[in-house]
Amino acid sequence: MKIKKICIVGGGTAGWMTAAGLSNKFSDLGVSIELVESDKIGTVGVGEATLPHIRYFNNSLGIDEKEFMLSTRATFKLGIEFCDWGKLGDKYLHPFGDYGMPIHNIEYHHFWLRLLQKGHKSRLCDHSFPVLAAESGKFQHPHGDINKIGSNYGYAYQFDSGLYAKFLRKYSEARKVKRTEGRVIEIYQDRESGNINSILLEDGTKIEADIFIDCSGFRGLLIEQKLKAGYEDWSNWLPCNRAVAVQCEQEGASLPFTRATARKAGWQWRIPLQHRTGNGYVYWDKYISDDEATHKLLSTLEGNPITEPKQLYFKTGKRKKLWKKNVVAIGLSGGFMEPLESTSIHLIQEGITALIELFPDKSFHQSDIEEYNRRMDLNFDRVRDFLLLHYVATQRDDSEMWNFFRNMTLPSSLEDKLQAWLNRGYLTKYEHGVFHPPSWLAVMAGQNLFPNSYDPRVNNFDYDTIKTKLDNLRNENRKAVNRTPDHASYLKNFGASLVN
Repeated sequence: MKIKKICIVGGGTAGWMTAAGLSNKFSDLGVSIELVESDKIGTVGVGEATLPHIRYFNNSLGIDEKEFMLSTRATFKLGIEFCDWGKLGDKYLHPFGDYGMPIHNIEYHHFWLRLLQKGHKSRLCDHSFPVLAAESGKFQHPHGDINKIGSNYGYAYQFDSGLYAKFLRKYSEARKVKRTEGRVIEIYQDRESGNINSILLEDGTKIEADIFIDCSGFRGLLIEQKLKAGYEDWSNWLPCNRAVAVQCEQEGASLPFTRATARKAGWQWRIPLQHRTGNGYVYWDKYISDDEATHKLLSTLEGNPITEPKQLYFKTGKRKKLWKKNVVAIGLSGGFMEPLESTSIHLIQEGITALIELFPDKSFHQSDIEEYNRRMDLNFDRVRDFLLLHYVATQRDDSEMWNFFRNMTLPSSLEDKLQAWLNRGYLTKYEHGVFHPPSWLAVMAGQNLFPNSYDPRVNNFDYDTIKTKLDNLRNENRKAVNRTPDHASYLKNFGASLVN
């Protein structure tokens, strides 16, 4: 009953990440893997910013960080800067790290909230080393000494996703993954079980397998067009449904963070790589036309465009079942949420990790399939809520889109979390979910959403003592940032830069 053959339909980032992950685990166990893709079918190719979890994926494959960064033209990423989300003129940075350390088992932010309510003005961001480093255009790897400032944060990458797919293709083929060029024109099912047993390519090649991974993009060639898994439409909560993307020349030194700037009908991204900058405008076509969105994007570029604008159409949501019968959907075939918090590649990674942990035999036990779908549903649901938080935690009333969000009915899962914060400054903790309490804190405080109260245990501490302790941390962060090298020079010395 052992699985002997895996077929991955579709390449791109999702397909080759899947091939790399599965070949690393199963190639030496007698499992053959074949990936089918067609050069005639393009990929979306704009998922260039990532979360820190990508480091663990690369590490699990034994990938050398310098080699990876050289091959993908990568830069380091300390977080995401959000401009104009709370109010026009506002700016904050969501870092990959906490704000201070707990004091007597009380979360640090409660002490900051007490000072804030007493009129002591300080940015929450000033209590975060990675924020201050990013704002100064500086970077270094976290210290190994946990007692030092600059040790308790993570980092991610900004890279060329097309080059990453090529890099992983080379990795996968070295581990016996077979790549077959071709377009799928027919899919055959077993009459009894309904499982897919083979696919037919345009040139007449027939490929049989025990399990199929659908990485065919928005089309969902296997999971939807053949198995009719269904789609859960989230447009009522995340209604932006289009994007236009373009690459431009890089002006100045590359910065160690991604930027998301809110616009009247959506938001604009900026992702600095070593050799260029990726840009895009995600928008709701109800309030802006494609031509207007393209013009707005091109008029706000920091350098000359080097590609033609690429138009994308999507519907936010996910498949009702990401694993059905012997087909697992990974990547855009499983669902899509706008790239506001760089979650696209992370959700691919979660899908691969869960599949490896629950890898089936030919019996395809329903309990394994249901557990996989449960896990992925949680991942998608919690990403959805976190993205929606950015839109509803706003005071903007300068456009119809922002008025829509200020008056919308929220999912109960998000409403409960917001009320816990607004009533007493409590940040709900989940066992599963990519965004931990510091991330929620960054967005809510960054967009002027402050609670009515804080942990009452903080009142047991002398006000001046608290103020001194927090001021000391801010000063230590500043001193540590002053000692931190510039991002560009660190890249060069690290050996990952294209600059000689």
